[in-house]
Amino acid sequence: MSKTIQCIIVDDEPIAREILENHLRKVDSIKVVATCKNAVEAFNEINKNNIDLIFLDINMPEISGLSFAKSINKNIKIIFTTAYREYAIDGFDLKAVDYLLKPISFERLLQAVNKFLDENITFHSDKKEELIREKSDFIFVRSDRKMIKINFSEVNYIESLGDYLKIHLPNKTIITRETITSIEAKLPKKDFLRIHRSFIVSVNKIESFTNEFVEINNKAIPISRSYKNDVKFRLDNV
Repeated sequence: MSKTIQCIIVDDEPIAREILENHLRKVDSIKVVATCKNAVEAFNEINKNNIDLIFLDINMPEISGLSFAKSINKNIKIIFTTAYREYAIDGFDLKAVDYLLKPISFERLLQAVNKFLDENITFHSDKKEELIREKSDFIFVRSDRKMIKINFSEVNYIESLGDYLKIHLPNKTIITRETITSIEAKLPKKDFLRIHRSFIVSVNKIESFTNEFVEINNKAIPISRSYKNDVKFRLDNV
């Protein structure tokens, strides 16, 4: 198998296809050959291209992901994606590489990709790390029963409310169920700064700062004692 993995995404939900494709753009070892909304389109892509890996939704109309998986060449590996946990056993019975429960984070998808690489490609672990890059300028978060696109350039600051977050944008605030530590790992470090256990700020949006707070859009956001030295060093060296 070549070092570049040829894959397709099969899912009847457009937003689900977009999220997966966005995640996979960060992995240099994988090329998304096509995104398909049903099994018929996926069959056509398999016939036209040498596909190594399929990200396959289980619950699709007409031909389900499980039925589709049973009908293709067994040399093509499958990572199942679904919103329904009860399908997991059926997925693993088909010798799937992994089973991803929606909404799928980049971190969880990366675990599945690395599992595929470990089982199908031989190279040193340090080389594997080189295949991962950060180049996306947005993420998706779940809010009001849908996935909402958040452009990093629009974020003023992020506020933690326990297991929930408020993502403050110029003209609105998005509330999502996620921890601040989890979302911090998804943000580009060069553009964002943790200044408090409850606040992450966009460095580019800071209008002024003191030892006690930073000011963004005329709002003073506190700097906690434990982050003070890191914040001062970072802002003094912007």
